[in-house]
Amino acid sequence: MKPTILVVEDDLMIRDLVSIYLDKAGYEAIPAADGEAAKIAFREFQPCLIILDLMLPKISGEELCAWFRNEKRNEVSIIMLSAKTKTQDKIAGLKMGADDYITKPFEPDELVAHVEAVLRRTGQFCQKITYSGLTIQPRKGEVKLFGKTLPLTKHEFNLLFHFMDNPNMVLSRDDLIHQLYPYNDKSVMERTIDAHIKNLREKIEDEPSSPKRILTVRGMGYKFVHD
Repeated sequence: MKPTILVVEDDLMIRDLVSIYLDKAGYEAIPAADGEAAKIAFREFQPCLIILDLMLPKISGEELCAWFRNEKRNEVSIIMLSAKTKTQDKIAGLKMGADDYITKPFEPDELVAHVEAVLRRTGQFCQKITYSGLTIQPRKGEVKLFGKTLPLTKHEFNLLFHFMDNPNMVLSRDDLIHQLYPYNDKSVMERTIDAHIKNLREKIEDEPSSPKRILTVRGMGYKFVHD
């Protein structure tokens, strides 16, 4: 999946322009016009980088930056955008938790170059899959549901990764068994797979008895569904 970048900017023209250039560069841009929208988008999409305007309505960019860091999301990169051009303003922004600081006006190509430079240092955190607030980061061995870390066992993690890596595909029990137990007797493993899926549903479904993410396909296996 494309690296996800949250663009927090109240100026519609700048927000759209930045989003277009990011999309062309191979990123998935998620726009947000203010701090409240940014918090919602952050929890749902779990971006690996945030482009943050400091002059925002309702919640300032400084407050929002502090919120991101207080949420213990130190792995997310932040590039600040500001009309403040003094050296002390840039230093203050970097001390606040920004990874980079760009002054307005700026060239969109320049911003994309800064994004690429930051992600060369932190790009491993972009290796993730997100669907409807559920995020899995394979290299970190971490799963989050709307920002909250889920305690999964090794088998539950591997099972969920296989599902999310093959969305909307029916996966047979044999396939799932091979993913978890490649060297064991498949004939004794079907009930074990069912037990893992039951436990997984307890952790990722709002109503485990009526699942919306991992569905049973009668006579065929299971399917991870997303909108």
